[in-house]
Parts: sequence; structure tokens; C-alpha cells
Amino acid sequence: MGWLDAFRRREPGGSKEVHARLEGAMSQRRLRGWLPPLENINSLVASGGPRLLARSRELVVTNGYAANACEAFASNLVGDGIKPSSLIEDPALRDRVQRLWLAWTDEADADGLTDFYGLQAMVAREMFVAGECFVRLRPRRAEDGLLVPLQLQLLQSEMLPFDATETAPNGNRIRCGIEFDAIGRRQAYHFRRRHPGDSTDQGMITSETVRVPADEVLHIYRPIDAGQIRGLPHVAPAMVRLFLLDQYDDAELDRKKTAAMFAGFITKTAPEEQLMGEIEATDDSGATVSLEPGTLQVLLPGEDVKFSSPADVGGGYEAFQYRTLLSVSASLGLPYHLVTGDVRQANYSSLRAELVEFRRRVEQLQHGVVAHQLCRPVWARWLETAVLAGALDLPDFARSPARYRPVNWIPPRWDWVDPLKDIQAQVLAMEAGIISRRKVVEATGYDVEEIDRENASDAKRAGDMGLHYRTSPGETQGARATPQTLPETGASGSDTQQEA
Repeated sequence: MGWLDAFRRREPGGSKEVHARLEGAMSQRRLRGWLPPLENINSLVASGGPRLLARSRELVVTNGYAANACEAFASNLVGDGIKPSSLIEDPALRDRVQRLWLAWTDEADADGLTDFYGLQAMVAREMFVAGECFVRLRPRRAEDGLLVPLQLQLLQSEMLPFDATETAPNGNRIRCGIEFDAIGRRQAYHFRRRHPGDSTDQGMITSETVRVPADEVLHIYRPIDAGQIRGLPHVAPAMVRLFLLDQYDDAELDRKKTAAMFAGFITKTAPEEQLMGEIEATDDSGATVSLEPGTLQVLLPGEDVKFSSPADVGGGYEAFQYRTLLSVSASLGLPYHLVTGDVRQANYSSLRAELVEFRRRVEQLQHGVVAHQLCRPVWARWLETAVLAGALDLPDFARSPARYRPVNWIPPRWDWVDPLKDIQAQVLAMEAGIISRRKVVEATGYDVEEIDRENASDAKRAGDMGLHYRTSPGETQGARATPQTLPETGASGSDTQQEA
């Protein structure tokens, strides 16, 4: 009888079931105590969301590794901004739209603290800490003096109560603060009027909520499971390890500090005899003696001194820290060196391998979450508001807005370990027709049309000044300005200018 037959059980019908393939479903000795409840993710979020959120926020504020991971997550996700490149066919009209958008980004924040791309970074941090962020589209009056009367207001996850699950007066269902109609479409969000943890705002009742239509709210979160309605903190899988590791480090630090406070211990034959040196303090528990640098102390007969030698952390401390932080990094989906800043065991191959995989994940979030849930709706509302306010004149926009809405969102460029090899590979790919120049330029985080305009402007200015830049692949690497030779006289442009 083979090893496979040992896992087979003959059923009454005569068929055989291979249990080796379903080992995770067994209930034998090893797995007898593993009985997780079959709960939907929305039930888990509704019951544990507030506590999970509170712990996550405290961890990112107090734990250095969590704080560093949060900044690394946000900087890699949005960098200096995921920026739009309009696909309007008319070049002049496209240029006007782009210029107005760029000017409006400075006015986008309702709180006036940052610009639109700074708001993207704040959303990214909220996704790491809370798993979600709400952006309210706030129309403004003409007298507010904005280029486009529209601003964005960020709302934290706590502003939408997790326990608000009931039936609305209009018959719609309210689940975790979100109102759904009969076929599951989002109709409204029931936000608190003030943050429940803000003790400085005493003007309103915490439990009071206001109904905000769904078309005025953007809910940015990464849906992990089908049907998920609220976000989970990105730091959630690593929270317990980070918390316990922080406690362990604190305990180890306190142990070393306490041990270092005792320089030595004095043994004497009679307790009433004077101690060596000067007595600092005496109480029922004994006395302490101070030692100063350069002291030569004569001991009395019968006295002996034993200096303290506290135990070290041991050779396994660093290995334990490394493996634990490696597990934390895997739970966060971030490279080890981005969480810890430790690159001692890294090399070119290992760094590039982990960065390639990490950036695949980041690109998934950039296009599937940030661009889809935040950037595109903001662009569509901004474009509509700009036309209605008269800031943009788009012919026939009311009847065919689809002509003007297409836009390409360009994520920030990636800085590679060896940029020279990557640029050479891109040049070869363009020459072979594998990739277009537009895609190569967009990979650097810039708009190809903006680059072309700048190149044309630079070339014209260099020609007017008699300069020639040698940047061909077969020539010296790097842009170097050299005088341009004049064919008539054989003299250089700089010599001619000097003679003039």
C-alpha cells in the first residue's frame, strides 16, 4: 500500500476521497484547535474596525519602523504626484487645459495647506494607516476668487462611523455609515460632524451625522475581497509583530540601562563600619558611594569590591531582530531596506530583484486605486466645473463631454539602481520598435509633449547662441556645450563673438 492510500477513505458509495490534497480542511490532532469563524470581511471590519484603526494610528506615531514604512509607502505610491496628460486632439486647446489645471492644483486643498499632489500623498498615508480615505468635492462660490470654483476636503476614516448599520427613512440600507439602494449602488455617506477623537472641537455632538450624497464623495481604498465596503489598514498584518518587537526592544534597553547604573558592589565584615569614599545617601536600604575619574581608593581591612558585569544581549539578538523585521517587511509588502534602512546585506542583484517585484505592486495600486478612484473623478468634476464657471471654453462640451475627458495619468518616475543600463536598454527598445518614445518619456514621470516643447525651445536658444550639444549615443556621454564651427571662415562661434 502506497503513501497515498494512507490518506484515502472509502465512502459508502464506493468513491474515494483524496484527503492529502485538502490537508487544510482536516480536523485531526494538529489542526483540531484551528477553528476560524466563517465571517465576511465586512463583519470583521464593522466589529474590529475602530480598535484596529486606533492601534494602527498609535503604532505609526510611536514606532519608528512603522513610521518609516508609512513614508516609504506614500513616497513610492505617489512620489511628487501622479499627473495628468490630456488627450484632447487640438494642441492649442489641450495646452490651455493643462495650464489651467496646473494653476488650479495650488488651490485644490480646502484647508490651504498643500496642493493637489500633496493631497495625493496624504491620501496615500491614510491608506497605509487607516486603509481608506474620503475626499469630499466642495463647490465654491464665484466670489471666493478661485480659478475654478472647486476644492477638495480630506476626511479621515473615523468620520464615517463603523457601527452605523440600519435602515434609512427612505428604505435604503446603511452599512458601516454608507447608504446603498436596493441594487447595491452607493447613494450617500453619513459622516460625523466632527472627529470623535478631537477634544479641541467641542462645538458639536460627536454622534450627530450629516448625509452627504455619494456623487460628492470619493472613497479611496483598496478592496481586498469581493463586496468589501470599507478599507483595512495596510499595516494590519504587521501590527502585532511591530508592537511586540517594540516592547522587547524597550525592555532590553531598560535592562541594559538598569545594569549600567551599578558600577560595583562593596562587601565588608561589619555593617556599621564606614564605607570607602564619600557617602551620598543613607536610608534603611543601605548607602551609595560615588566614584570619580582618577580615584585611588584604599580599602579598609575586610572590604572587597566586585564590579558589575551585566550580561550582554547575546549573539542571537541581531539575528532575531533581522528575522523579525524581515517578517514585518513581508507582511507590509515593502522591501526590507525601505522599512529598516539597513542595506548591509544588500547588493545590486538583490536590490533590483526586490524593487522590481515591489514596483509591480505599487503600479497596481497607482492605476487601480489612486488614478481610478481619486484622479479620474477629480479630473472629470474639475473639467465640468471649469466649463460651467467660464474658466474654459470647450466647444460642444455639453453635448459631447467624452471628447474632452480622456486623460493619461503619469505616475512618478522610478529611480533605478543602475540608471545607465536602464537608459541604454530603453534606447535599444525604441530603436527596435518594441516601445514608443512616448512610453519611455512617460516612464520618467513627464509628459512627452512638454518634453518636446522644451527640447525645441532649448535647441532654438542654443542655435541662436551658436552652441552645439553633443549627445549622440556614439559620442561623449553627457551634454557638453561646445562652440559651433562656422563654415565660411573655419573659425568657431566663440572666436567670432570674441573678435566682435
